[in-house]
Amino acid sequence: MARTARYIVPGYCYHLINRGNRRARVFHEDADYEQFLALIHQARSRVELPILAMCLMPNHLHLVVQPRAAQDVSRWMQWVFTTHVHWSHAKYKSTGRLWQGRFKAFLCQADHHLLTVMRYVERNALRAKLVERAEDWRWGSLAWRSAWPVPVALSPAPIVLPSYWRHLVNEPQTAAELAEIRRCVNRQRPFGDEDWVVERAKELGMEQSLSPIGRPRRNRSVPVC
Repeated sequence: MARTARYIVPGYCYHLINRGNRRARVFHEDADYEQFLALIHQARSRVELPILAMCLMPNHLHLVVQPRAAQDVSRWMQWVFTTHVHWSHAKYKSTGRLWQGRFKAFLCQADHHLLTVMRYVERNALRAKLVERAEDWRWGSLAWRSAWPVPVALSPAPIVLPSYWRHLVNEPQTAAELAEIRRCVNRQRPFGDEDWVVERAKELGMEQSLSPIGRPRRNRSVPVC
């Protein structure tokens, strides 16, 4: 099956996700998380990639970014992940693939859809039952919004976060919201109002991301000629 292309357009907001190879654990102890955050900080001097929200999980990570140039995401991701692999192999005397390789990305409409994605990212550890409150997860951006100094400086989102943001992140998301976000991750499909999604897909040549996966079912009640 052909890979789904990634279309990165400057100024748009994107949700990025990468997983450990075969979903294996990548971060084993606090020092591993701290080292990865240090790499993100160092990457800023190479490629300025505004980060709106993020969460490091034991076997994967989420980022919400707003790139300023088309190649910034791929250049940033390549340096951070390649450097991290070398560091991890040196520490754990390991070899082989650490990450699954190709990160996934989908663009988000900069309105309440973006807030939905940022909530999804910042409550990831809570949803996985690693903490009792989302802000208790040290490796996620919600914990940094009221802390100083922060391990990674966050850029302001193009839509203002509500004053009750922490409370909102801790509230469960609906099954429909989760299903739609996961569908966008798997298809790398734009996330937004239906008209906006169709317009962006046509504009960027991403119509294939709107099609159902697999072959259409045959309606057996109608004779096939």
